[in-house]
Parts: sequence; structure tokens; C-alpha cells
Amino acid sequence: MDLRETFATNLRRLRNAKGLSQDDLAYEAGVSRSYLSQLEKGAFYASLKIISKLAETLNVEAIELLRPLKRRGK
Repeated sequence: MDLRETFATNLRRLRNAKGLSQDDLAYEAGVSRSYLSQLEKGAFYASLKIISKLAETLNVEAIELLRPLKRRGK
């Protein structure tokens, strides 16, 4: 899994864990919902500024959006 896919997976997982819709997270982070949707699909690369804004909004460290998930059985 490349870093863009890792970011997309973590973003979606953390957003869902916080009980936020894409609309809610986009609004609170000051980005468009369509842009957030593309980030979650792994279609766009996120800048450090956007990673920071999303992490702050999700109340996590930015590294949590970039950390590879441990695969089961490894």
C-alpha cells in the first residue's frame, strides 16, 4: 500500500471513528466535501497543510493519518 492509499484509509477510518460525515469533517476543516471525498478515495495527494488541518479537526497527531496499518497475522 502506498502512502496515498494509507492516508486515504486512515482518514476514512478516523473520520468514521469520530462519527463524522464527510460534510461535517469538510466543513470543520475548511475544505470542500468533494475534495475530502477524493482524498478518501486516494485520488488526490494531500499537502502537509491539509494533513495538518484534518489532523487538528480529528483531534489526532498528523502521523496518525500517515502511519501504515498493521496487517493481521504479522
